[in-house]
Formats: sequence, C-alpha cells, structure tokens
Amino acid sequence: MKDPHRYDKIIYLPRFVSRNRKHMSNYDRAAQFAPFDALTGYDEAIEETGRTTDNEVFLSESELEDLDMRFKIIAENIDQRPEVIIRYFVKDLYKDGGSYVEEMIRVKRIDLVMRILISEENRRYDLDYICEVNGALIDKYL
Repeated sequence: MKDPHRYDKIIYLPRFVSRNRKHMSNYDRAAQFAPFDALTGYDEAIEETGRTTDNEVFLSESELEDLDMRFKIIAENIDQRPEVIIRYFVKDLYKDGGSYVEEMIRVKRIDLVMRILISEENRRYDLDYICEVNGALIDKYL
C-alpha cells in the first residue's frame, strides 16, 4: 500500500517561475492538448462519399416532341416575356450524375438552333438539359 503522505514535503513549496520564458495562457495550454486532425480532409472525404446524386433521365421521342412544342410556343410569344417553370439537370462537378433543379424564370430569348434559353437575368439554360417546361402561356396553347 502506498503512503498517502508521500508528497507532504513538497506540496506547499512555491511553484517555479522561469525568468527566460513568459507565462503560457490557459488558452495556449489547452490548445497543446486539443485533438488534432491527423488525416487532413478525411472528414470532408467521408461526407463527399456519402453524398448522393441523381442520374440523368433521358426522355422518350414523344416526350422530346412535346418539349420541343413547348419551346416553340415560348419562341412564338417571346415578345410577352413569358414566365415559365423549368426543370433541368445540373451535372455534379465531383461525382457522376447530378441533380434536378426547378426554377421559375421570365424568358428573354430562346434560340432553337443553338438550343439555348436566356432568362431576363441573362442566365443561360441548355435546352438539352431541360426536361420540363410549364406555365400559364403553355397551358393556354395546350
């Protein structure tokens, strides 16, 4: 059994204070014992691996014809600056696949030859990635 009084001689002695080094703050003292990230970027890599993406859905011939008809309706009424809801595919920068985004936009211009739709905010949308177009103007003609 160990002696419970073995430190009695030194416990009340004054603490050593260095003349050459200044006193370390409690924050710095705690930081030296804080856990460190031994594998830099590991948490981000795990999170990225767990993130899911959607696969691009390819439309059938009849769906493509219907979509082209909707684009033509927009092109014929472009002077009205039609407001439409589009759903389009955005490729993921880091993984295969991507995600579908739905936006309400006001169409400024549509180029059926170059297959580009331009909104009033000058955002460009590739018609080949748009899978749905809806709006009051289209409902009026269909």
